[in-house]
Amino acid sequence: MANLNKVMLIGNLTRDPELRYTPKGTAVAELGLAVNRTRKDESGQRIEETTFVDVTLWGSQAEIAQKYLSKGRPVYIEGRLQYDTWDDKTTGQKRSKLRVIGEQMQFLGSPGDRNSGGGGGGNNAPQQQAAPQQQRSAPPQGASPAPPADNMDDDDIPF
Repeated sequence: MANLNKVMLIGNLTRDPELRYTPKGTAVAELGLAVNRTRKDESGQRIEETTFVDVTLWGSQAEIAQKYLSKGRPVYIEGRLQYDTWDDKTTGQKRSKLRVIGEQMQFLGSPGDRNSGGGGGGNNAPQQQAAPQQQRSAPPQGASPAPPADNMDDDDIPF
């Protein structure tokens, strides 16, 4: 039987990324992501539900996230689920947590935007934000390059 472990999320950071390094020098960043869902209940009332997700990024993506992301910033994360278990040192109880291991990341909106969710009108496609010298060279490992800058008007966009 085939297996698939794929997660795609768009949400806002609940805190600034926390960067640390493993003993071998590999960068690891921990992010908190709030993903909103709006639905209507039986009476037609609009209900907004928020799901909080812990995300772990590795390597250069972790360093880029720490450098360019901050609390409230919208971001797209693509990755896989990982189930962690451990013994709580203070209580001795078994603990567990489901988290996302980020494999792709795209910044949404512009650096000054907060809580925009990347869903504005016009040509607001998700774009990889990078340092100016990185934009001229290849995109960071695991990151998607920004779409080419066409001479496209808002009227040419099919949605």
